[in-house]
Amino acid sequence: TVPSCSTEENRMYNKMWHQTQEALNSLLDKESQKMTEPQKNRVFFFQMLATFYIKYVQIFRNLETVYDKMVHPQKRTLIRTVLDGVMGRILELKNEMVELELTEFHYFDDILQDLKLAPQQLDIPIPKYFLKEKVEVIKEREKILAQILAESGLATKDLKYSAKSMPIEEAVKLIQIAERARQGRLRALFMKQIYLQEYRAKLSKALGEKVTDTKAAALCIQKIWRGFHQYKRTEKEREEEMIFLGMDPPPFFNQVSTTVIKAERVDRLREEIQTKHEANYKAALVTIKDNLKLTEGPDIRESLQEQIRHWFIECRNLTGTFPDFPDVEEGGSALIFSNKTPQQVIDDIIAKQEEDERGKKKKGEKGKTPKKAKKEKERKLMKEKKEKSKEEEEEWKMSPSVFFQTMEEGNNIYKDMWMNKDESWNFPQDYDPELVKEEKWKELESELRVQVDELMRQELKNLKLAVNREREFPGKPGKKKDKNKGKKGKKGKKDKDLTADRTIESLYRELVEEGLLIQALKVNLSDYIGEYSYLGTTLRQVSIEPMPSLLDVRQLITLYGILPLGSAAVHAKAPLVKSLLLVGPPGVGKKMLVHAICTETGANLFNLSSRNIAGKYPGKSGLQMMLHVVFKVARELQPSVVWIEDTEKTFYKKVPHAEKMNEPKRLKKQLPKILKLLKPDDRILIVGTTQRPFDAEIQSFCKVYQKIILVPRPDYASRYVLWKQIIQRHGGILSKTLNVSCLAKITDGFTQGHIVEVVKDVLTDRRIRQQTYKPLTAAEFTEAITGMSPVYKEEEESFKSWYAKTPLGKKRALALTGDTTEKAKDKGKKKE
Repeated sequence: TVPSCSTEENRMYNKMWHQTQEALNSLLDKESQKMTEPQKNRVFFFQMLATFYIKYVQIFRNLETVYDKMVHPQKRTLIRTVLDGVMGRILELKNEMVELELTEFHYFDDILQDLKLAPQQLDIPIPKYFLKEKVEVIKEREKILAQILAESGLATKDLKYSAKSMPIEEAVKLIQIAERARQGRLRALFMKQIYLQEYRAKLSKALGEKVTDTKAAALCIQKIWRGFHQYKRTEKEREEEMIFLGMDPPPFFNQVSTTVIKAERVDRLREEIQTKHEANYKAALVTIKDNLKLTEGPDIRESLQEQIRHWFIECRNLTGTFPDFPDVEEGGSALIFSNKTPQQVIDDIIAKQEEDERGKKKKGEKGKTPKKAKKEKERKLMKEKKEKSKEEEEEWKMSPSVFFQTMEEGNNIYKDMWMNKDESWNFPQDYDPELVKEEKWKELESELRVQVDELMRQELKNLKLAVNREREFPGKPGKKKDKNKGKKGKKGKKDKDLTADRTIESLYRELVEEGLLIQALKVNLSDYIGEYSYLGTTLRQVSIEPMPSLLDVRQLITLYGILPLGSAAVHAKAPLVKSLLLVGPPGVGKKMLVHAICTETGANLFNLSSRNIAGKYPGKSGLQMMLHVVFKVARELQPSVVWIEDTEKTFYKKVPHAEKMNEPKRLKKQLPKILKLLKPDDRILIVGTTQRPFDAEIQSFCKVYQKIILVPRPDYASRYVLWKQIIQRHGGILSKTLNVSCLAKITDGFTQGHIVEVVKDVLTDRRIRQQTYKPLTAAEFTEAITGMSPVYKEEEESFKSWYAKTPLGKKRALALTGDTTEKAKDKGKKKE
């Protein structure tokens, strides 16, 4: 059953791919039209950007699933290039929206309603190939890290299950005490029951024996039984109705179904087939090329030589001299014969001759032009530029995309190659040998062309000497080389390698032993639970700035942290984000997000917090060496995340007396220099986390961190989801006695950290075992949370007011005030 299921799935994913490519094709056509059209209305322009963004996200979601599930190796390579292009375009559109709205958070409620999409469909998936392609490397690195930590004695020991050895006599005494206590409790219960029986007997004697009425007793029993039976029946009917309405989950909802198990088995089988087909394809690339070299190599070489000789003769006949052969750097003979027939080459030679003659005539005429005409032209140009700048101020245009070309190329390849291709013969979806032949034939031709060019250069020299008796004067290439050598020497002076004599393995070990390279916790970004902000657009329309939801924060972490670090192609071309700052009260999950970035991308985690580097690598030279080693290892083993916890300490306004010994401001001058040295090729992200941004100098703080993300306390919807999921994850069972809505309501102001701590305290091993006969209640959790202090509104407002002082916050405030003044002016005009 598994192979047939997988073939049907392959057909389904092929269909899904074709539909996604069609959607991408129409979207690219629309975007190419809209890029040239300037927009005067700012709101309309944002809506246009937002619709493109949402549509690209849908295409990205589909392409990611197709790339992950498809088996055909050649299709996957094409999908991968398009996927990277779409990913980069999403980042570009996000950057444009930020520049337009001057805020990191955007709300698309009205657009989603028009497109008939759910907010969940806005969630950006993390491509699985980030980790799949380097599973072995990550495992090997984790093994080495664990080994170094164990050898140096820095490995974290689980103290929860550590137990001391105890003598047998003490153990026997403890067991005896516990057993006697148990027997005492049972005896007390037994004596209580005897006492109650005697008490009831005394009461009955005192009151006197009543005559029992059997009919009345039977009626009473019937009444109670019928009431109980009807209560159970109505309760069952109510449950069925709630399930039917979708208000309650059906029975056995949380149990893993057989279809899910089967799907997992098919996924594992698909991964095996993917690796097998990929290996076959790589082997075929080598073998097919070797076969082509043997069979068709001599013919290709001869045809190229004949083509170039024909060019020599035609040039000689037309111009009277032999042509200059293009250099290897320019592309050799490929520069002349790229997709051209011999007749087209001859036409090009004639066209060049005519252009040279015209150029000579124009040079003679240029000296005659008067100076007045030139000045008039310059004035006109200046006026045109000023008019254009005024128009541009009023209008908005979509900036040209770097990824547009790659997406278009991928789309064209799909149209030419895969759109109408008959694959009825390729049942197992293995590589197509004909396509490999075409690809390798071009490679072989380019390789042989280099060899033929060398021979033909020599032949051209001999022809020139023999026929025209022309002399050649070598000399220019040598000068170029000397210049390059001089440049290389200068570069070498700038970038001094302080650890040239050491291996990366030794530097890696040193950083681990010093505690600067730490083991990231295995936390997925999906574990950062929250709910969407459904009223964001509505609140902004009433000029109220809403606090971002937890899922908005999660989306920004994906866009600015995970996607660029995971894909080298995206990081090199997309808007570069070198540093990221997470600001928020304690317990909102800032550290968790840092570890999630590392887990999702397989990145190394370097801890350069002021507390962690205190006393390590002392002095200026020591600090220079530390940063050099950290960033050298980070570049070699990229992607890497450099984490600075409590980063406000690095930018203190005034260092507290207690912390002066730790030198918290050691990195203040070095961080801006490091950011300048980071290039688009370096997949390194500096992430800072802070609970007290108010203590830092805001100017120097904001210079270092490009993107500042405000992480809020959870709102009601997020708290409701948090309570449910965290209780279930810790072994709790949700029943009717547990009012989760009540818990979410009364815990306003409490963070995710508080909720996790409370659930851990309440749900002990003993309490989990008691759930069958004693279900959980909300009171148990409320008692545990009373001792904790929440995040009050005043504290949240202080974070908001601090954020308003940041560069982006200032721009946003100015834009809002500008908008209000413009609206007031418009109202005044209307009244007049």
